[in-house]
Amino acid sequence: MLSETEIETVYRRLSEAMPGRTKNAKGPKGQPDAFLSCISCMLSAQSLDRNTAAATKALFRLAKTPEDMLALEDEVIAEAIKPCGLYNNKTRNIRKFCGALIEEHGGVVPDTREGLMSLPGIGRKCADIVMSFTFGKDVIAVDTHVHRVCNRIGLTEAKTAEKTAQQLEERSPEWTLTDGHFWLIQFGKKVCRARLPKCEICVVSDLCETGPIERG
Repeated sequence: MLSETEIETVYRRLSEAMPGRTKNAKGPKGQPDAFLSCISCMLSAQSLDRNTAAATKALFRLAKTPEDMLALEDEVIAEAIKPCGLYNNKTRNIRKFCGALIEEHGGVVPDTREGLMSLPGIGRKCADIVMSFTFGKDVIAVDTHVHRVCNRIGLTEAKTAEKTAQQLEERSPEWTLTDGHFWLIQFGKKVCRARLPKCEICVVSDLCETGPIERG
């Protein structure tokens, strides 16, 4: 993994090259509401963005509160979210999540990692994404792009997104926590892409532990 000095340099360069958090930043899949953000994040598991978007749009036409969600029949929820796959499991998770949210938190989504992760269906990734986007907390949420970039460059050395998040929390300078997620995800989408990464224009190519990736 990169040294503390190298990590600092990587973040400095990314902060200069990427826009970071913008005033229009919203919750996962464009949802600024905490409850809808949680549901969106749950639906996004093992789903393409376009399929998740179709599922959330269909579901939120039917219900936008935990109470209204629980009033729907399982078959109705499953049919609405079918585009995102695993719809039967996700339907059960949505129902458990809504029930626990009402029973344990009066229907109000908690704004702490511990509180969020105590709810069914919410893991570390979802909790951090909701905290960062919806509640504006200083935390580097780890999605697919962030996980790939961090382990490719050498910011972390982890096989799972959760381990990546833990290592980032331990190794990232405090000043990076506000915008770090945005720099990394923007960098992952524009430059350090999964396929055909643009190593020739990468601002941290000299520090990257993987080195230039040849185009196939």
